[in-house]
Amino acid sequence: MPESLALTRLLNHVFGGPVTSLLNAVGVHPTYPDAPIPDAFALELLIAGLLLAFFLVVRLTLSVEKPATVQQLAEMIHEFVGGQAEQIIGHGYERYQSFVTIVFVFILSCNLIGLIPGINSPTELEAVTLAIAVASFVYYNFYGFKEQGIGGYLKHFAGPVWWLAWLLFPIEIISHFARIMSLSVRLYANMFAGGLVTLVFFSLVPLGVPVVFLGLHLLVSVIQAFVFMLLVMIYLSVAVSHEAH
Repeated sequence: MPESLALTRLLNHVFGGPVTSLLNAVGVHPTYPDAPIPDAFALELLIAGLLLAFFLVVRLTLSVEKPATVQQLAEMIHEFVGGQAEQIIGHGYERYQSFVTIVFVFILSCNLIGLIPGINSPTELEAVTLAIAVASFVYYNFYGFKEQGIGGYLKHFAGPVWWLAWLLFPIEIISHFARIMSLSVRLYANMFAGGLVTLVFFSLVPLGVPVVFLGLHLLVSVIQAFVFMLLVMIYLSVAVSHEAH
């Protein structure tokens, strides 16, 4: 049985009883490790708390004359994501920028925390990447229906040729839902493989060579967060664009 993190043990000590009762009430019986809260969830809570604290500090220390380091970092992230969103989503991208920004920052933070020895990235767990993919799927479809209307958005899946709609509609719906697995598996597989390679080389060679794989893990972490964000933007652009229909 794997040894849980100190944070996980603390959360289970404080909240384990009520969470176990709640899960049992809905037919879920946690077994890892004899407690309901796993390491991945504890790390996600930690990252969410740190991000909230970061943006709160940015908000409280906003300054035009003398911007603090945290403000400069926040502005860099905002401009970077905003630039990508403007190119991909186009007009009106601002209303979606906050969501794609937090998706990017949260995934990147989850990926990078795996660089700390003894800690696995939450995104190395398929349930975590699936949850992020489902949230993104629901988000862009919600705005698709909101912008296009129910009929207009569903018409998009029927294709441009009306007499082929009976064939194209089910194919498009299936491929559309397949995006959830595509987003989830791509992120999970890359992060799991990267973490596994780093762990293996650290076990074989404690010093020197593993530093190269830490650098590779860092590169993969950034690229995967960026790719996930870009895909969500692309799906959003298609969902809300009137020209696409």
